Formats: sequence, C-alpha cells, structure tokens
Amino acid sequence: MPSNQKSTINNQKFGGSVEELQEWSLTDRARPATDWLLILGFCGFLFFFGLNYFGLIGADEPRYAQIAREMLAHHDWITPILGGKPWLEKPVLYYWQAMLSYSIFGVSDWAARIPSGVDATLAVLAVYGFLGRFRPGFQTDGALMTASTAAFVGFSRAASTDMPLAAMFSIGMLAWYAWHESQKRIFLIGFYAFMALAALAKGPVGPVLAGLIILLFALVRRDHRVITRTLWLPGILVFCVIALPWYIAVQVRNPSFFRQFILEHNLARFGTNLYHHQQPFWYYAPVTLLALLPWTIFIVEAVTENVRTWWSKGKSFVESEDSLNLFLILWLFVPVLFFSLSQSKLPGYILPALPAGTILLAQYIRRHIVEEIPPPYLVPVLHSVAAAAPLVPALLIQFFLLQQRLPGGTPLIFASTLAGIIAIGLLLTLRSSLGLGMLRFVTLVPVVLVVAAVLKIGGAKLDETLTARPLAADIARVEAGLLPAAVFQVPREVEYGLAFYRNQAISNYGRGEIPSSAHLVVAPEGKQVQVAEAVHGRRVSLLGTYPPQHLDYYWVAAAGTQASEHHHH
Repeated sequence: MPSNQKSTINNQKFGGSVEELQEWSLTDRARPATDWLLILGFCGFLFFFGLNYFGLIGADEPRYAQIAREMLAHHDWITPILGGKPWLEKPVLYYWQAMLSYSIFGVSDWAARIPSGVDATLAVLAVYGFLGRFRPGFQTDGALMTASTAAFVGFSRAASTDMPLAAMFSIGMLAWYAWHESQKRIFLIGFYAFMALAALAKGPVGPVLAGLIILLFALVRRDHRVITRTLWLPGILVFCVIALPWYIAVQVRNPSFFRQFILEHNLARFGTNLYHHQQPFWYYAPVTLLALLPWTIFIVEAVTENVRTWWSKGKSFVESEDSLNLFLILWLFVPVLFFSLSQSKLPGYILPALPAGTILLAQYIRRHIVEEIPPPYLVPVLHSVAAAAPLVPALLIQFFLLQQRLPGGTPLIFASTLAGIIAIGLLLTLRSSLGLGMLRFVTLVPVVLVVAAVLKIGGAKLDETLTARPLAADIARVEAGLLPAAVFQVPREVEYGLAFYRNQAISNYGRGEIPSSAHLVVAPEGKQVQVAEAVHGRRVSLLGTYPPQHLDYYWVAAAGTQASEHHHH
C-alpha cells in the first residue's frame, strides 16, 4: 500500500510530523478525481450495464413499473394506480423516481430499473464521503466493497422499492453517526431528511429501524443524552415537512389508505402470514451470508474480532472514542433480527443492513494494515474460495435455467477449473507482501466476471424463461390490433408481466373476470377444454404456444357466439 496512505492513518492515531502531513495533503488532493472515476466506473458497470438484456422478472417488477407508467399517464403524483384503480400497498418514492426516468428516457423495462441503480450509486458515494471525512485512507475500499456485494448488485438492477429504502436508510445512518462524532447539526438535519425519504420509500420501517439502532447504541454505551439530543425539534420538523405532505394527500384522496397500507401491509405483514412469505426464524442467517458475497468471510472475521475485543475490554471498548465499530455491528444485526421476528420474510428486507458490514470490513483492513497484523491463516483461503465459487453457476446459468441443476461433463469441468485458477490467484495475492492492501482489487475481478457472465451468457435465457417480454412480443405478432387480454391458471408474474408489456389491464378468469367481448387468453399448455368450459361454449381458437414457459394463447369469441368448432392443440 502507498506509504502516504499509511502515514495519514498513523498521523490520525498518533499525531505526526508537519512534513508528513504536508506530503499527505498534497497526494490526497490528487486522489479524489481518480477515486471518483473508479467508483463511478464500477457503479456504472455493476448497476447499469445490460439493464435491457432481460425483461422484468417476478410479480413485483412489472407491477411497480406499470404503476409508475399509469401515474405518469394520469398526471397523478399522489395516488399509485394499477389497472386504472388505486393500489395502496407501497409509498410513492420509487414511483416518483420511475416517472422521472420515463419522462427522460421513455417508458421501458430498463428505464423502470434506473431509479434503483441511481439510489445504489448515491449510497456508495455516501460511504466514500463518510469514510473520506471521518476515517480516511480506505474510503475507496469501503465504497467499492459496498457496491460489489451480491445483494447490492442484484437489487440495484430491480424495479422495486427495496433499493430506494436501503439507500435512503444507509445515507441517513451515516449522517447520524457523522453528527454524533462531529456534533455538526447539518448532519443531524441530513439524518432526518433521509429518514423522511426512507418513509416515502417503504413506510415506517426505516425510521423504526433507525430508532432501534440508535436506542441500543445509547443503552450499550450508557449515554442516554444521545437520545434526547437526537430528538431535536428542527430535525423532526424537517422529517415532517418532507414525509407528511404525501401521506396526508393520499389519505385525503383515498380514505382506505391508512387501513390498507399501515394496518394490512405493515402491521399484518409483520405479525401474520397474510402474504404467504413465511420462512423459518433462521432464514436471514444464510440469506445475509449470501447477500454479502464475495466479502462474507472477511466480514464475519471483522465482526468476530470486534466481538472478541468487546468481550475482553468490556466497558473500555464500549466507551472508547472510536465507537463506530459498535455502531456498525448494531446497524448490521438489528435489521436482521428485526425481520427474523417478522412472519413475512423476503430477501430484500435485510438490504438496509449490508453497508454496515462492508464499512466494518474497511475499518478492519485499515487497522490490520496500520498495525501490520496479518489476518488468521484460514480467512484468505476461505475468502478466495467464496469469491471465486459464484463463477461456476454464473458460467453455467443456461443449464441452470433449463434443467434446474448443474450439468456434468465438460461445462462443469471448465467452469470449476476457471474458478479454481481465480481462487488460487486471489490466495497468492493475499498471501504476498501486498496482502490486505490488494484485497479490494483482486476480489473485484471475479465479481466483474460473474456479472458479465450472468448478463452475456444468461441474459437471453433469463428473458425467455422468467419474463413475459418475449411472450407479449409473440402474441403481438399474431393479433390484429390490441385485443383485451385475460389469463387462466397462470402464475401472477405472467399476469403482471403482460399488463406491463401490453400496457393494459389483464382480466383473470380465476377471479371471475371474463370479458364479454372477443379477447385473448393465456393458459398453461393443453388447457383448451377447460378454457372453453370457463367461457360457456364461446368459440375458442388456439393462436399459438410459448414453449419456454409451457403456455398457450387463445382467441375467444365475443359472448353470444356459439362454438361451431374447436381448434384442438
């Protein structure tokens, strides 16, 4: 690592000569420009490259993308609308961002994903700014490690509310700690402003988590004044000015909002299995470890080391000047434990906790390089394996999607050999004299390869097997004009996907919504007889099939026309 980097850290801890400080300040002024280019370059690739390689996946992405489109078409910035009706499950921040994106780039699936990428980039830059200001020397490491965690890369590419919440929450938490350390009120105002945005991203969960973390931090440090000083009237006012206008406006326009959003989609979602996302209590343990890849092993080691120090030093660790590590451990664990208690569990819920893990790791690297302590022997070995291993499924993603398993033979041998070579390269670098100083650089190599492989090798197959985009294109080729459309016994993702790609409300036979006019219906393969029974003898003609998802699509005559013929599959 550069000597100037090392001297600054020592200066901060032990003071240092004027010459050393001058040398540091000169070289440090030259660094930010290259740091920014490096960080923005990585964010550009990890968050935005190939956003259009496959369509919107699952039920949530197309639904959120369509809500933003309908709000934009209605010029309505208050009530989320889906299929022409109010849809009050989530607050409005993502929709506002997507409406803005559509206004600039036009309506498309990739434009719907841009807000999450922008928010992820803001969070990464906030990590860089925070470390640069309060713990200089390893701010670029902290930023790039945050950007390259598996969950950050994944959710930065999703048209959903998870990344907007995680980004606003993380920036708010960094602002709070910046205030705690510097006592500058501007940071406390920033904390309240970003918590208000978190409340607009996903509701009360952001402010509740922040309150729990700060409360625990104060209790562990036995510093109760932190709580009273955090509850600062101008800050609370800033929160109310940003968050409340929309909540009041949407409630006035939609009197059922409070019941639907607060009672059903927050309290009932947490306390009951209303939405069928039940998982065992320990669910978030493996999810968090996977979400933090490729940095998992080092983050676990950083946490373990801090807990050991806490255990041995006790009060002096808790009350030490540098309580940042304590704050980060609470920030990492509180959301994971909080959502472990919830009856409804989805992987994206713990996204707000992850930056705490990568900042903790930046702190760990900083200490080990300054004090020249090598990590325990096994840590670099396990890290090299964990960082290189995802290359195997990434290179074999086509087999995965088609057969739901890893293939044997040549493809597996090739992928495993490549991952093995990279793992050995990682280990040799970490074992060399450069050691931890190179951790960030060498670990980003497999990350870039994994993202490139998933997009380049898997993009078209992901599109075919998991999205409604090619199905909608197939149907468009055979129909004359845009007919009303319905679905019969297909998954929700097909229904919501068709709604976005056809830009129309989709009827569902299962809910008794059978259009009386002539229409299209999408059904599982070979269900023509059941479709005909559902429409009571109206004529049903097979228009085409979509083999990758085992779907057929039919034309159904208008009500009142008897079936004179059946086109059997």
